[in-house]
Amino acid sequence: MSLSNLIKRLQDIMRKDSGVDGDAQRLAQIVWLIFLKVYDYKEEEAELEDDYIPVIPEGYRWRDWAFGESVKTQMTGPDLLNFVNNELIPVLGGNAITKDGKQVIPFDKTDARSMLVKEVMGDATNYMKNGYLLRDVVNLFNEVDFEDSSEAHEFNDMYEGLLRGLQSAGTMGEFYTNRAITTFAIEKVDPQIDGVLADWAAGTGGFLISALEHMQKQVKPGDTEAQKKLQNAVRGGELKPLAYKLNVTNLLLHGIELPNIRYGDSLAEKNLGDFHGSDLVEYCALNPPYGGVALPEDIQSFPSDLRSSETADLFVALSVKRLKNGGRGVIVLPDGFLFGNDNAKVAIKKYLMKECNLHTIIRLPQSCFAPYTSIATNLLFFNKGESTQEVWFYRLDMPEGYKHFSKTKPMKREHFDCVREWWGNRTEIQDEKADEAMSVTYKAKKYTIDEIAGNNYNLDLCGYPTEDKVILSPEETMSNFVARREELDRIMDQKLVEIKALLEV
Repeated sequence: MSLSNLIKRLQDIMRKDSGVDGDAQRLAQIVWLIFLKVYDYKEEEAELEDDYIPVIPEGYRWRDWAFGESVKTQMTGPDLLNFVNNELIPVLGGNAITKDGKQVIPFDKTDARSMLVKEVMGDATNYMKNGYLLRDVVNLFNEVDFEDSSEAHEFNDMYEGLLRGLQSAGTMGEFYTNRAITTFAIEKVDPQIDGVLADWAAGTGGFLISALEHMQKQVKPGDTEAQKKLQNAVRGGELKPLAYKLNVTNLLLHGIELPNIRYGDSLAEKNLGDFHGSDLVEYCALNPPYGGVALPEDIQSFPSDLRSSETADLFVALSVKRLKNGGRGVIVLPDGFLFGNDNAKVAIKKYLMKECNLHTIIRLPQSCFAPYTSIATNLLFFNKGESTQEVWFYRLDMPEGYKHFSKTKPMKREHFDCVREWWGNRTEIQDEKADEAMSVTYKAKKYTIDEIAGNNYNLDLCGYPTEDKVILSPEETMSNFVARREELDRIMDQKLVEIKALLEV
């Protein structure tokens, strides 16, 4: 079944149901259904091993209630609604239900795998009110056969398409980072399979999936030890319930048996100074929410000089603290962080450049995250363990033929090829000026820490050229005018000599 066909059929069915109101509820409904189907398939795979004990209790696995020996024996209508609302969702959330007049807890296990299921299903909601339409939705998912490798791959593609669709789904776009960006960023951070890469604002897992794909290339066929390392190679945290469920399901689809994603607020997990030992990682990559206002408990978790009201600022400090010495990181940040000059922003930039070598900043085109946001963003690359001495800036311009990125003309991986070429052979690149009165600007340039500190840590450098004019004094203006006129007279005299020679005058 093609991606477009499956999505269209799901939408057509759900639009008929009076309980599903809009894209947000439709997506939330789809997510927990996908999770249960994917999880049951992964359990069936694991059960091929003799010592594997299934996590989800019998009777509540996808195979137990979503199928039937025939259409006539499938649970449907009011019976299916009653089971889903009053048994399936409460049980898998770890809650008690009434059975034979008694309160029982069928799913009372507390191991890590069981707790993962409970966290995903704990606040799941069945929005559908028509049990027959719900059966139609379930049957659509039953058409996907994971044992068929081509269909499994197509389902992965469908899920990726679903995540891409978030970018145009209002505020849900914050969950998704363009794959062109995550691929390039991970390529330059270059995580190795012996380490762990973390994303403390993981969204739907874009950076984590790109990291897994990057590290998978390091695994040789038959290397079981490396495969085991890959299972623990990524970790993260996510506060929003829908994004968390999307993330966990995404990692399951990519072969991670027990996704290590903490459901909660990474900023308030501990006081900043209390992160040590196993809290630290070798690599980090994240696109934190920006424009958001930090919660009081978030702000209180940071030292007084680093207390910002903006979540993106706090995630910078958190990322630096939780990176091991010798570790490498990248973070997507808005322009506001670069040129912000309030006390907290300046203190966080000082902290970043004291603890890390902030070696490269890539200025991204403004519409990278359109239509979710038009805020201009940047990639900051840093290595922990040595202070910053100089920072290279490179401005990634809009590709030729593009006025802006859009759903039909998205940012592609090859758009970073010019950065890749420059990265290995760094040179300053000066912009061409439309006229001599314009300021000198750079597409790529290196600045020392002294220059940056002298500019009060304003990192708004190598931005897009503007029409700013150099303001000269009257004396300088007259002097330039005279010099320019003399130069033009000289050129005209030279041309007249050439014309006379041609005419043999």
